[in-house]
Amino acid sequence: MKSNYLLAILSAFLLWLAWPPIPYSAILLLVAFVPFLVAVEQTLRGNYKNKGRKVFALAFLTGVIWNTASIYWVYNAMNAFLDALPSFLISLIPYTLAPLLMACAFRLYYQMRKKNNILISFMGLASFWIAYEYLHQSWDLSFPWMTLGNGFANSHQLVQWYSITGVYGGTLWIWLCNICFFLLYWQMKNKVAAYDNRILMGTAAALVLIPSLGSIIWYSQYEEHVNPSEIVTVQPNIDPFGKWGSITPEEQLNILTTLSQKVAKLNTEFFIWPETAISDSRGINEEEFREYPQYKKVLEFLEPYHNGNVLSGIESYTIYSDQRTPTAKPLGNMFYDSFNAGVLVDGSSKLQFYHKSKLVPGAELMPFGSALAVLKPFFAHFGGTTGGYGSQEKPSVFYSASGIGAAPVICYESIWGNYVAEYVKMGAQFIAVITNDGWWGDTSGKDQHLLYAKLRAIENRRWVVRSANTGISAFINQRGDIVQKSSWWVPTALSQEINLNEELTVYTRYGDILVYLSFVTGLISIALLIVRKRN
Repeated sequence: MKSNYLLAILSAFLLWLAWPPIPYSAILLLVAFVPFLVAVEQTLRGNYKNKGRKVFALAFLTGVIWNTASIYWVYNAMNAFLDALPSFLISLIPYTLAPLLMACAFRLYYQMRKKNNILISFMGLASFWIAYEYLHQSWDLSFPWMTLGNGFANSHQLVQWYSITGVYGGTLWIWLCNICFFLLYWQMKNKVAAYDNRILMGTAAALVLIPSLGSIIWYSQYEEHVNPSEIVTVQPNIDPFGKWGSITPEEQLNILTTLSQKVAKLNTEFFIWPETAISDSRGINEEEFREYPQYKKVLEFLEPYHNGNVLSGIESYTIYSDQRTPTAKPLGNMFYDSFNAGVLVDGSSKLQFYHKSKLVPGAELMPFGSALAVLKPFFAHFGGTTGGYGSQEKPSVFYSASGIGAAPVICYESIWGNYVAEYVKMGAQFIAVITNDGWWGDTSGKDQHLLYAKLRAIENRRWVVRSANTGISAFINQRGDIVQKSSWWVPTALSQEINLNEELTVYTRYGDILVYLSFVTGLISIALLIVRKRN
């Protein structure tokens, strides 16, 4: 059994080695699970007791090592706020939760293998895995950072077909290749021929070459429709840990406007400022924002730019006469909601607000309400609010006076392909990601967050303009190429002419079809389990 655990560790190492931001290694994902599948098969065929538990343990071990090595920066961020022990305990949630779900998928696979042939069981495994990934982006503890399809973010030339399938197409591709290579290896090693090795070799070659070569051809031939718009993105580089103490809101706004003016042109149409760029010591009342000096400063800044708009992050709140939302908190005889929000300011008196929907569990959202209320003091230190932020259910598009639609995607939301696609379906012609990213320090977290935005560009064939407080800010074209990017932890502004797009991709129109298909095959697999068990 010891050798099986070593094989599981080997798979974890290959998965980490293939994961962004390590360059030129994503192709390893197509074989990274093979050692682990060998370990599982040897366990199934071995003379062991409690085989199901051993399969679960192997999967959990692989998942924990892979996740911890790839998102170690979660602990790094927590440790900046808390002592070592609380930081470690909270970090265990993202380090172990996904591996637990992964292990459950393999436990179900084990049950199928006892009653069904290996191909039907593998169909169930792929379905259970995709179902786990979808669950992990849909519930209160959502953290889809480690969805397998994200692994190609650093090799976007290979996955241009994400404009049809989204990242779940990548997940399915990875599993099909790993299953095929595993069958080929197992048969050759054990000198059996349950399936013709020549067919397996041909299938494996086709699975690798057809999607990748087809994508490379698509990438090389893709041309953007010319519909130019001049955009500026700003990186003020304000230390997030001292943002509400060592620097005043007025000083922050002066930095933003000064940097913007250095690269702006008279025909600049959008200035993109990062998450919480507009703030006040007590937050900004959305109903009264026009009375704030910050609003007047933005209007003054926009005067030379006749078609100019400022799309910025803002810390805001709204006051209610009653508790009309679950997150509303008492304020005397009234109630209020705090928002991590976006705002669009133009030369008129019109204001457009968007309230971040995909909230970070713990920091911005208390998962499962009162069930985890004991953790509120810890989460409050992570830049959040113990009562939770308010939010809106659906995305909304900011429209300029000239009719250009922009998607105000705030930080963590850029990880959700299906959610970003909703902005585009509603009319967004480019995607603006406003984020902080300074909480993690100079770790791979900021690089992964940048690289994942390339996948949103491909899925929707929209330019992505990224404004990150401390970096990395960037312009990404419709093929997923990073055309310009800033350095980490430097104040700067970038200017770029982008092409707006109004056409909708297959993925934008129909979303995660593969998830729905996997639910069907998953239900079939569960039905087979139940029927065979009764028989």
